[in-house]
Amino acid sequence: MSITPERKAELIQEYAIKPNDTGSPEVQIAILSERIANLTEHFKGHNKDNHSRRGLLKLVSTRRSLLDYVKKVDDSRYKTIIEKLGLRR
Repeated sequence: MSITPERKAELIQEYAIKPNDTGSPEVQIAILSERIANLTEHFKGHNKDNHSRRGLLKLVSTRRSLLDYVKKVDDSRYKTIIEKLGLRR
């Protein structure tokens, strides 16, 4: 359900704005998107896992907040991250 440290390092390297960047909104959104995808896959086999479903909703809400922030600060960065991750909206 969670992402491996190797996969997380790949995401950080791919979406980092500058060297040693682990906290920018783009990196956070990419990591959250990976976790959301893993949880969504988990629910295909575990329909009644409502405790994890609550966590999924929390992750989606956090990602939405970060996306709203990026859109407010810089619209071009928002469009770029949406395209790279293949998100709707």
